[in-house]
Amino acid sequence: MSTRMNEEDWAHTLAVFRACLPRRGRKAEDDRRFLEALHFFTVENVRWRALPERFGHWNSVWKRFDRLSKAGVFEALFDTLASMSSSAHLIQMFDSTIVRAHVSAAGAIHKGGKKRRRSDVRAAASPRKSTPNRTHRATSSLSI
Repeated sequence: MSTRMNEEDWAHTLAVFRACLPRRGRKAEDDRRFLEALHFFTVENVRWRALPERFGHWNSVWKRFDRLSKAGVFEALFDTLASMSSSAHLIQMFDSTIVRAHVSAAGAIHKGGKKRRRSDVRAAASPRKSTPNRTHRATSSLSI
């Protein structure tokens, strides 16, 4: 599957992206380079720090991504692009490649080792450990 866009697609995507940007704040230098950095990050499945220098400093890309994500820009972008498509309603995708379960979900033993609990029946049949036998005998002999 090709993930490359032609110049016409880029012009269309950039126009929609710029329309979704907040009106306030400093305007970025190169929106296409930023979107290409996000595309590279997603397709190549790399860490932010591994972004090639041609996209600019990784931290600047991440900060912009974080700021725009919190502002809802990407949701607006994807919603707008989907509303322009005649077939978007036919496509649904859920990508679970980065979804992970907590270690305890796999039955891992927690810190401190495995804890054994006595059943209620065995616990009721045995004497309580918090009250020593000597104390019990001593109180019973005083009541005579």
